[in-house]
Amino acid sequence: MADTIFGKITRGEIPTEFLYQDEHCIVIRDIQPQAPTHVLIIPRKPIPRLVDSLPEDQTLLGHLLLVAGKVADQLGVGDAFRLVINNGEGGGQTVFHLHLHILAGRDMAECQLVSDLN
Repeated sequence: MADTIFGKITRGEIPTEFLYQDEHCIVIRDIQPQAPTHVLIIPRKPIPRLVDSLPEDQTLLGHLLLVAGKVADQLGVGDAFRLVINNGEGGGQTVFHLHLHILAGRDMAECQLVSDLN
C-alpha cells in the first residue's frame, strides 16, 4: 500500500490535533467539513479500503464503531449523527486509508440515501 496523508498523521509525522486516540485509531477533524460536526476515525493499521480488510481485522473494525459512538457522545451529537465509510473512488473515497466519517449538527434527513427514497 502506498503511504497516505493519514499514515503520516497516525505516525505523528504531520502535526494534527487528535480529538481522541488509542493504540488502534485516532480521531481528527475533517479539513473540508460537510457538516457542522465532521470528524474522521482513522485506524493506525493502513487498510486501503473496507473491502481490503481481512478476517483478522474484525476486532479492529468493531473497535472503530465503538469509538464512533464514544466520540459522538463526547462531541455532544450522540443522539443524531451519520456514520459514513466511502469505499473506492466511485464510492467517494479520496484517501486510500480506511476511515470513518462522523457527520452531525444539521438535519441529515435532507441528505436521504437512495435506498431511503424507495
